[in-house]
Amino acid sequence: MKTCLVVDDSSVARKIARRILVEIGFNVIEAEDGEQALEACKASLPEAILLDWNMPVMDGYDFLGNLRGMPGGDQPKVVFCTTENDIDHISRALHAGANEYIMKPFDKDIVSAKFQEVGLIAEAMSAASA
Repeated sequence: MKTCLVVDDSSVARKIARRILVEIGFNVIEAEDGEQALEACKASLPEAILLDWNMPVMDGYDFLGNLRGMPGGDQPKVVFCTTENDIDHISRALHAGANEYIMKPFDKDIVSAKFQEVGLIAEAMSAASA
């Protein structure tokens, strides 16, 4: 079973993401900020990371730069979550190494579609779990 690290300073957002990810077949680990997420990645790299952008201690942008610089840090598929919808914000994240992005609030269909786009789940799997 694949693992997804959910990084968000909102416990509500982490809870919603956990419920969705478990439904589509992932083990879930959580971090409240980029620093905790980096420590989790040093312990064991997940296959997927659902990453909030605006967090205290270390934001998503700094975390992503650190992750991509680690040995094996190019492997996890990173889908960043944002409330920002301007193209500059999205472009900056994708240039920093994010594979895809989703807007908050998100639901199971959105997460499934994006995870399918980046190759984390098969089409049949997302359709079967719908």
